[in-house]
Amino acid sequence: MESQFQSLPTVALPQTTDLVHLDARPSRPVTMDSPALEVMTDLKVVDPVSVHEDVTLQVAHALMVSRGIRLLFVTDDEGRLTGLVTATDVLGERPVQCMLEHNKRHADILVRDVMTPRNQLEALVLHDVADAKVGHMVATMKRLGRQHALVVEHNPDTGHYEVCGLLSTSHMARRLGISLNFIRVPQAFSEIQHSLLHEG
Repeated sequence: MESQFQSLPTVALPQTTDLVHLDARPSRPVTMDSPALEVMTDLKVVDPVSVHEDVTLQVAHALMVSRGIRLLFVTDDEGRLTGLVTATDVLGERPVQCMLEHNKRHADILVRDVMTPRNQLEALVLHDVADAKVGHMVATMKRLGRQHALVVEHNPDTGHYEVCGLLSTSHMARRLGISLNFIRVPQAFSEIQHSLLHEG
């Protein structure tokens, strides 16, 4: 069978050899009518970057900077998903609230103190995303008022949902060549009250 395949030629690497940058990689043009999967980060292809819930914010932020990302999946000792933490969570008001409410030093604040826990997360289902267009995703992110959305798929073998994709407003904006900046506006007084009592 091996005789059917011929080996490929090789070339020597000259001194001017460079690494290709992500922004320089060719990508197909995206419009609102493009398939939604065009703007979804497929976590079956790209390894999700995670952090333990008990590491400090400094460690989490350093990981974000080193990987050039603004979101980390948060896990426990068993590797189970316990939440999400974003750059806004790390650098925004939540650490200050935690310092004031729990009398902690900034250096002692952990990811678990500022993350959004799993039981407060919502997700889109993969087969819905697969049938949708980019415009549907923009409308969804606008309704949710969030910068990121998880995509899940049901695993029939385990009976569990698995996070298989990630949608990012900033990524969609770059691909579309437009500005997308959605701010979540509470729709009722009860929502405002819940936010004041539970945020952070």
